[in-house]
Amino acid sequence: MNKIFKSAIFALLVFGSSLAVACDYPHRADVPDGSTATKEEMIAGQRGVKAYMSAMEVYLSCIEAAEQETVAASGDIDEEAKQQRIEMYNKKYNAAVDEMNLVAEEFNIQVRAYKERGQ
Repeated sequence: MNKIFKSAIFALLVFGSSLAVACDYPHRADVPDGSTATKEEMIAGQRGVKAYMSAMEVYLSCIEAAEQETVAASGDIDEEAKQQRIEMYNKKYNAAVDEMNLVAEEFNIQVRAYKERGQ
């Protein structure tokens, strides 16, 4: 019974703190098609990607702060619950970083396509 109670408290802390500190995942930047885009569209795409990257940095900072708040509020939880929390945070953080890398690579591919078309 004690383990169930601790798990319930842990769930409330994790989900409750995430509701209190709402970290909004940014909308993905639109990457123009380099094989057909105009110079202005490529520049707008670059601005969009830069804005997206900045928003993702804010998101990463937010989930990090939320995790720290959850750790501070969790007090004495069992090792299994602590490990689950760490794994969940790491997955969320790593997925966001992977998405940032993917968007950057997609934009770079389109820039190369744009440059090849112009030559």
